[in-house]
Amino acid sequence: MKFGITVVVALAALATATGAQSQENESGFYAGAGVGSFDVKIDDFDDVDDTIDRYDSDDTAWKAFAGWRMNEYLGFELAYVNLGSPDDEILPDVRLTTETDGFAPYVVGTLPIGDWFELFAKAGYYWYDTEARLTTPAGSTRDSQGNETFTWSAGAGVNIFERVNVRLEYEQFDFDEADDASALWLNAGYRF
Repeated sequence: MKFGITVVVALAALATATGAQSQENESGFYAGAGVGSFDVKIDDFDDVDDTIDRYDSDDTAWKAFAGWRMNEYLGFELAYVNLGSPDDEILPDVRLTTETDGFAPYVVGTLPIGDWFELFAKAGYYWYDTEARLTTPAGSTRDSQGNETFTWSAGAGVNIFERVNVRLEYEQFDFDEADDASALWLNAGYRF
């Protein structure tokens, strides 16, 4: 029982100290990485006949980012985003695999709530390359293209210790070829 009370008191003291220290870090450079799940859905293949119903797949995605916080409310970020290799069977014995990666600059708005919690929203543009691989019993074919699209995200974060920020983020990509493309990220950043 005493151990449990000691742990609670220690965590409360750490949260208080962390909150007080986070106020000293309102602007400056930050860098970090994230891992998440990317989900893509295509319900309407415009250029293909009606034999293909849909494409619905997800895969592990990751990103690395760096940015500059102008103040506690506004920042700018540049990220390398790799959306993994989602694949799905679109016909019997026919698989479509897509691999997408690229760079995205963002404008980041943050709303601090107290000393350690924050809500945020980001808007940016994603310049990406996609490689599509169609695999059949007769073999496989590949096609690749580069493009760009608008992206936005929103989420919540917590500041732990003096300079570490952990965020849960939902991001939506506006790909022309997809009916829905989104990622759910767990990010960790260090504020220098």
